[in-house]
Amino acid sequence: MVGDGLDRVLDWGVMPTALLSVSDKTGLVAFARGLLDLGYRLLSTGGTEGALTAAGLPVTQVSEHTGFPEILGGRVKTLHPRIHGGVLARRVPEHLAQLETHDIAPIDLVAVNLYPFRETVSRVEVEHAEALEQIDIGGPTLIRAAAKNHPDVVVVVDPEDYPALLVTLQGGGPDPDGRRVLARKAFAHTAAYDAAIVGYFDSGEELPSSLHLTLTRAALLRYGENPHQQAARYREEGRAGFWDGTVQHKGVALSFLNLFDTEAAWRLVHAFATPGCAIIKHANPCGMALGDDIETAYRRAFACDPKSAFGGVVALNRALTPGTATALMSNPKADVVIAPGYLPEALELLRTKRKNMRLLEAPPPSPAGRQLRRVDGGFLVQGPARLTLDRSQWQVVTEASPNDGQWRDLELAWTVCAATQSNAVVLAADGRAVGVGAGQQSRVDAGDLAARKAAGRAQGGACASDAFYPFRDGLDAAAAAGCKAVIQPGGSIRDPEVIAAANEHGMAMVFTGERHFRH
Repeated sequence: MVGDGLDRVLDWGVMPTALLSVSDKTGLVAFARGLLDLGYRLLSTGGTEGALTAAGLPVTQVSEHTGFPEILGGRVKTLHPRIHGGVLARRVPEHLAQLETHDIAPIDLVAVNLYPFRETVSRVEVEHAEALEQIDIGGPTLIRAAAKNHPDVVVVVDPEDYPALLVTLQGGGPDPDGRRVLARKAFAHTAAYDAAIVGYFDSGEELPSSLHLTLTRAALLRYGENPHQQAARYREEGRAGFWDGTVQHKGVALSFLNLFDTEAAWRLVHAFATPGCAIIKHANPCGMALGDDIETAYRRAFACDPKSAFGGVVALNRALTPGTATALMSNPKADVVIAPGYLPEALELLRTKRKNMRLLEAPPPSPAGRQLRRVDGGFLVQGPARLTLDRSQWQVVTEASPNDGQWRDLELAWTVCAATQSNAVVLAADGRAVGVGAGQQSRVDAGDLAARKAAGRAQGGACASDAFYPFRDGLDAAAAAGCKAVIQPGGSIRDPEVIAAANEHGMAMVFTGERHFRH
């Protein structure tokens, strides 16, 4: 242990010093014991010092080292020249001479991680004053000082790095590249911390004056949209999505488009409470159906557009059963199957067939958040898309009103339409999509495509359009396809003409007042 200033003058340069001050005490005692075995003396503060003392390890309090007590309820502990001079001094004659003049011992290793600010503010009942107290000041300052001086000072912020670092220190310490890696991780740690604080102050702001995102690489992907593009999934620091809880039971690694399409399918199928199946190809639904059981839902969804389902993503909102597995094997292959679970017999059956097909087991998706899309020099940012299925907010504008079955098909068609790239028209009948017209420049073409794919199966069913009909021709096409109910946003200057057309055809039409363009 270090005593008075004379001891420090005699010991510095001979006995290396490590400063430990951590909120996350995972692996702390073992790391500190390893440092002692290597000849380090330990400086520490508050709870960290208490944990080390309780473990019987010799440690010097920072206040003893500086000769100045902690003040302001612990807000000022390490902010002292004898701490920051020891951390920031380069090991060059000029700096070392100043340290000796001012009786400052060099500090050779800094192990710090920060107050649990993000965890604190995630509690619904947290008070603003409590949140402020969890804004660390001394910790980030120490980390940044040590990281700046990483050629001479080792900085470590992640307890997972302790074991490897001890091994490296036994061999004389990290090489320059290793020190840079630790310093880079340290600056990332403080950047993420500051971003979390800004995010807290922006709470409730959909479009704040600035955005501060920190993303951690969570997984390398097989490739990007095309094999010549590298790709990875990044996770927003402090947040986890369903991908972080997803288990891949089988198949080759996932690509960028596998994730993109699977997420679209998983979100669509979770819009329904009853057993359902969504099939996605190139980000668009080519099948969506409900059923009394999951096998029936799958078979009905696949029947929507079997040709397009080839190589697509199948999402189920119930555990996959042996009957569903048999149906999957009898149909053209799916690239990805995702479900909340697999019955053992079903999983075994699927494992024996089609070695490249990915089988994913996942928790439900979290609510969609702010959306970003890159443009030259920056990003377009918007709030999450909103899908309203509240009939009290909708308006029946025709002489005829939907019956119970038509209401169900209208809601299904509207939900699928909102998940389809514009221009989009979706035809549904008997609890299943029967025709999807996606990504057309003309709404008439979208309707014609949906009708062609429906091939007469829309009789008595519903039609959804993601935006208003500017002319009655789209409505006439829906009637020709056999639809008896239509759902659309409304808002065209020709709404009266379109309503009149619906009345001519004896169709019920509902205005939602909510457009669903999707690009």
